[in-house]
Amino acid sequence: MANANSLDTIAAIATASGAGGIGIVRVSGPAAGSIATNILGTCPAPRFAAYLPFKLENGEPIDRGIAIFYPNPHSYTGEDVLELQAHGGTALMQLLLARCISLGARQAEPGEFTRRAYLNEKIDLAQAEAVADVINAATVEAAKSAARSLSGEFSQTINALLGKLIELRMFVEACLDFPEEEIDFITQGRVAEKLEAIIVALSAVFAKAKQGSLLREGINVVLVGQPNVGKSSLMNALAGEEVAIVTAIAGTTRDTIKNAIQINGVPLHVIDTAGLRETEDEVEKFGIARTWASLQTANIALLLVDAAHGITETEKSILARLPQEIAKIWVHNKIDVSRETPKLEEIAHETHIHLSAKTGDGLALLKAQLLKLAGYQAAGEGVFMARARHLEALQSVKAHLQEARAQLSSSELIAEELRLAQEALSSITGEFTPDDLLGEIFSKFCIGK
Repeated sequence: MANANSLDTIAAIATASGAGGIGIVRVSGPAAGSIATNILGTCPAPRFAAYLPFKLENGEPIDRGIAIFYPNPHSYTGEDVLELQAHGGTALMQLLLARCISLGARQAEPGEFTRRAYLNEKIDLAQAEAVADVINAATVEAAKSAARSLSGEFSQTINALLGKLIELRMFVEACLDFPEEEIDFITQGRVAEKLEAIIVALSAVFAKAKQGSLLREGINVVLVGQPNVGKSSLMNALAGEEVAIVTAIAGTTRDTIKNAIQINGVPLHVIDTAGLRETEDEVEKFGIARTWASLQTANIALLLVDAAHGITETEKSILARLPQEIAKIWVHNKIDVSRETPKLEEIAHETHIHLSAKTGDGLALLKAQLLKLAGYQAAGEGVFMARARHLEALQSVKAHLQEARAQLSSSELIAEELRLAQEALSSITGEFTPDDLLGEIFSKFCIGK
């Protein structure tokens, strides 16, 4: 990849918006050194933290803080980089940024620092995406997985798999020079065996990436049922705090209530909905309409019923209206009233859990079942933070490899499928990535990264 050092210099506030103890303005580009000299009176020694005054053009002080200069190529972006660490007042940060811009820098676009790091081959595309994932991680497990991807573990695994794929592709394409002997070459070269080994290795990578995707994205869980069956109580029990109003009055919840919780590090986006019933209340009607809308994006629906009454025709009619692709769990609540013991049953291919949202009895059964339906397995050290595009690429690789396995009688067809598989796999780290995809990826970064 060609070096992407730009003729322009960018600057941005690299710390979160709002007041703070410390704020950082970051500058990258060929003018970083001259900007340092103008603001500080000198350019600090490379990678040396210098405590200096930051000054305006007329010499008036802006603040006094730490300045660090990283000459290219030994910097985050691969360009000359200046970091100015000052007190984190909002006005002060804006003043310092404006000073940098007046000296020849321009305001950086979202993700532009990391994009330059990628284009200058300081990191690959998977690592670049992991920068944003580390920042946005909602749970400890997600943060650990993102850190592993940022360190290059995910990329190294992909590159190792890519190496095996390229080696096999080279051998198969060499067979094309000897068409009259291609069957012998395929057999003697153990192409089928090597192809199978790559497919097995790919499956292991996909499993780890899928776990990482689950840690990143989480799952959407919607609570559904008639009024007063304990949906809000279950919401509070899962959240571990009072996030929904609980009363004995039917129809208390008039709108959807969303809350983010986590189970074993997996984010769950739980939505408490208005009770489904016939009503003349216009506000409640609106909430019921939102309940049905929420189900369109749900991964799992919890169908709550009163354990004392069981599943009635009304619950069956609700079930009939649910999207078929949503995973469903029947939750028989209020066993503290019906004097039942908590249990999980599989009846006619449907999961039934008996619990008490009020006392918490049986709640562990529900949490375990939610993780099971989400496809969660205990996160190991090899789990990588992955995105939807990574999973799609891995699925594409698998499809091409399986097609190659089905075409073992033809070197030409095997070679083409292996080429397509290599292209899909390479897109994860960015070796073959169209510019429009790069723009979409980095536009979702925050300013200053």
